[in-house]
Amino acid sequence: MHPKTHALLVIDVQNDFCPGGNLAVAGGDQVVARINSLMSEFHTVVLTQDWHPADHSSFAESHPGAAAFSILEMPYGPQVLWPKHCIQGSAGAAFHQDLRTDPAQIIIRKGFRAAVDSYSAFFENDHTTATGLEGYLRDRGIEKLTLVGLATDFCVAYSALDAARLGFGVTILQDACRAIDLDDSLAQAKQQTSTAGVIWA
Repeated sequence: MHPKTHALLVIDVQNDFCPGGNLAVAGGDQVVARINSLMSEFHTVVLTQDWHPADHSSFAESHPGAAAFSILEMPYGPQVLWPKHCIQGSAGAAFHQDLRTDPAQIIIRKGFRAAVDSYSAFFENDHTTATGLEGYLRDRGIEKLTLVGLATDFCVAYSALDAARLGFGVTILQDACRAIDLDDSLAQAKQQTSTAGVIWA
């Protein structure tokens, strides 16, 4: 059992990111058993859930003529335009049916503001609008985080970067993550997070 100051952060293990989903990550469902087995090792378990309104600005469909996976400049910077995914209340937004959710003390929903996307568990993509997770972890006395889930090179990596910037010790467990790897995004994510002090285990 890890010390009480060390929490498990489970990122977006939702149907739309698993095979058959609207934004499927190859092998996304393969992380579920590993993550389930990890939960009993931590006193604090946090789940995050992508939770978009149907007209979210990060959806290609919200921009007539725009192609999925193209880049659009938003007020907060460049934004990948995604296929519609994780619509609030939809089957795609639900956690994978085999994922243990009972051990989690809190679920952080992100991406529910239509005008700004949210990869990180800590901040929207404007890097200033907080989700409240930092305060929760501080109140619980958490100092270290182990990150698992989907996708390695986007929501997991962004969460890891923010956690490191906020002063938490951060480890990404690679065997409990899967990546999209869009235009070499996995290598870039590894470089950025490693530079920030994140450990890849």
